[in-house]
Amino acid sequence: MGRYGSIDYPAFVKRGVLLGLALMVLGEIGGYAAENYVSVPAWEETLFLVAAGTGLLLFVLSPILFGIVLPLAE
Repeated sequence: MGRYGSIDYPAFVKRGVLLGLALMVLGEIGGYAAENYVSVPAWEETLFLVAAGTGLLLFVLSPILFGIVLPLAE
């Protein structure tokens, strides 16, 4: 048993990438729809932007953190 217990790193990588991709796609689709088709308040446009940014960070950092850094630190 490692330092962090019995963490299933490949599952965390897959889930993190999929969650990040889903957030990024939903944020981009929502932002596009809010810009072109639907009238929404400014806070909702900001929410779509934050969702897309968070999704992108999660999409990029999940494989690095759970696929490289934490397994090597164990």
